[in-house]
Amino acid sequence: MQGEPPTGSTKYSAPALEKGFDVVELLAGEPGGLTISEIAVRLGLTISQIFRMIVVMERRGWLFKDGGSDRYRVSYKVLELAYRATPAQQLAHVATPVMHALAEAAEQSCHLVVQHGDRAMILLRQENPGPIGLSVRLGTMVDLVASSSGHVLLAFASSDALEATLARCRYPDHLGEEALRTVLARVRSRGFELMPSAKAAGVRDISYPIFGFDGGVAAALTIPFLEFIDGSQAVGFDAVQDLLASSARRISQALGHAQTSGPLAG
Repeated sequence: MQGEPPTGSTKYSAPALEKGFDVVELLAGEPGGLTISEIAVRLGLTISQIFRMIVVMERRGWLFKDGGSDRYRVSYKVLELAYRATPAQQLAHVATPVMHALAEAAEQSCHLVVQHGDRAMILLRQENPGPIGLSVRLGTMVDLVASSSGHVLLAFASSDALEATLARCRYPDHLGEEALRTVLARVRSRGFELMPSAKAAGVRDISYPIFGFDGGVAAALTIPFLEFIDGSQAVGFDAVQDLLASSARRISQALGHAQTSGPLAG
């Protein structure tokens, strides 16, 4: 019928909009930025095809241009909009002071991880205020299958969400789906995950779930526990884990979670 939008398998096309998304996604992986000519080459386009678009994106605050090098980088507007459009804003507001206090008391860095499709992302971080620490970059993508934070997010996800995610996950050779399900059952049973870091030797990752007011898992709070060998460590592993568990409980309660039993009760 005339006037009705096409249905079925029809695919709509918006070439200019798609090019804009391509630019943002490309620059998101280039913290040092790229010039317009480099962007054009990487995207297989000509400078004339993207010049006006980039100028507009800069004017609207999506891109930042370094006047000294003429390189463009993604601005913080992307992160700002993500905070405003998702529960991340409330989560960040509630978690930031708790994480600051945790890093001070534990003398360890900590970070907050949220699920992002079939992966996870570092939403917040707090570095160890002392001279030595291990921290991760904001926005870093995390493997759900191979990481402590990912195991927590999967273990406490709803059944439907878990099955949908597992159907999309890529499994490493050493950990198939059945083995992962066994790991997740263990995490649910004890209420947290503790495992060697998948990225750094000698580091133990401890992760606890953060729950929202609806009882669903909202994030994972993680400490990559770094053990000092010079005798200067004032807070031991067990004490750090207790501080982490208490901090996760405080954030969950501030989000409206009122569970009286389970991993964050007490």
